[in-house]
Amino acid sequence: MALHHFHLRADWPGLRNDVGKLECGGLKTEISIPPEMDGPGVGTNPDEMLLGAAATCFIITLAAMMERSKLVKEDLTLSSEGLVESEGGVITYKKIIHRPHITLPAGAGDKEIKLAKKLAEKAESSCMITRAIKGNVEVELETSIFVNE
Repeated sequence: MALHHFHLRADWPGLRNDVGKLECGGLKTEISIPPEMDGPGVGTNPDEMLLGAAATCFIITLAAMMERSKLVKEDLTLSSEGLVESEGGVITYKKIIHRPHITLPAGAGDKEIKLAKKLAEKAESSCMITRAIKGNVEVELETSIFVNE
C-alpha cells in the first residue's frame, strides 16, 4: 500500500473579510469568503474548492474508466453545481450535481451509449472525493450522451 502526501500552506493575515493566500502543489491562489456570504470574493473559497475537487476527481476517474473499457469518445465535458445552505449562521454544503456531457463518435450504438452511462455512474461512486464526502454531501449525476452524426 502506498501512502501519498500532499502539502498545503495557507497565510491569512487579517480578520474575516480579508484576503489570504493558498499554495498546494500547482495550485497557488488568493482565498476569501465569497460575496454570497458577505465576503470580498477575491480568489477562490472553500465552496468552490470542494466543488473543484469533486468535479476534477469525477472527470478524471470517468476518462480513465472509458480508456480501460476501450470506449471511444469524441468529447467529454463537465459542468458541476454546488448547493450550499446558510441558515441561522450555520453553513452546510448540501449537494453537488455533476452534469457530464459525453460525445461518442458517429456509428456508436445502444451498446456504447449504455456503457458510457454505466461508466459515468461508476465513476461518480468510485471517485475518491465522492467517497470522502459520502454521508455528508449528496452527489447527484445528470448524464447527457450524444452521438455525432
